[in-house]
Amino acid sequence: MTNASSFELFPSKISRHGNDQIEIEWSDAHKRMYGIRQLRDACPCATCRELRMSPRPTNLLTILKAEEIAPLLIVGMNPVGRYAYSIEFSDGHSSGIYTLDYLRELGRETPV
Repeated sequence: MTNASSFELFPSKISRHGNDQIEIEWSDAHKRMYGIRQLRDACPCATCRELRMSPRPTNLLTILKAEEIAPLLIVGMNPVGRYAYSIEFSDGHSSGIYTLDYLRELGRETPV
């Protein structure tokens, strides 16, 4: 592992693995695999953070919207400056800004 600071780390390659995962190869040659559901569930936007922190009733039947039933996909992933990515999901959600540091924490390391 190099002694590079997180400011020097950036994705050098992003690729899809099937419909439910992406792999990011980082500038230090480390690779991490990300499940699309994992990324959606870890959305850093204020609305999603608030929903994750609010207590949920356990005895209510949840009604799902049509977009929640369909398989979740990433339909767009765009850089935000030199510090983050905006990810657009097939359920219409696109307000989360995933910093490079946050992306580096998520996922699981894969062999180089």
